[in-house]
Amino acid sequence: MKIVLVSAVALIDRDGRVLLTQRPEGKAMAGLWEFPGGKVEPGETPETALIRELREELAIDTWESCLAPLTFASHGYDDFHLLMPLFACRKWQGIPAPQEKQALKWVRADALRDYPMPPADIPLVPILRDWL
Repeated sequence: MKIVLVSAVALIDRDGRVLLTQRPEGKAMAGLWEFPGGKVEPGETPETALIRELREELAIDTWESCLAPLTFASHGYDDFHLLMPLFACRKWQGIPAPQEKQALKWVRADALRDYPMPPADIPLVPILRDWL
């Protein structure tokens, strides 16, 4: 089975809220909420991929020194296995703005479970909630 490496981040604002993005129509699992991020391309580290994805998807910049490894997901889907490190980030430059017509929502840690998520993201919620 093919292994897909995806890097994700919990962007945490000054009020302790976490940014979720909604998968847009036309993508797999459209309508579900997830942590921002994306696929790690050949030759990239998870951190480099995340910095690139945040710039492309949310028009914000951050730095490798601001990405703290928090946990990871390992989940088998029907046609691939997803391996997804989750980083925490409290410092970035710019205001997150959707670049791919995706909805954004700042959510308190105790309300994360109220948002439908892809199966790989669900086990990350209690870890993040306990950490915050």
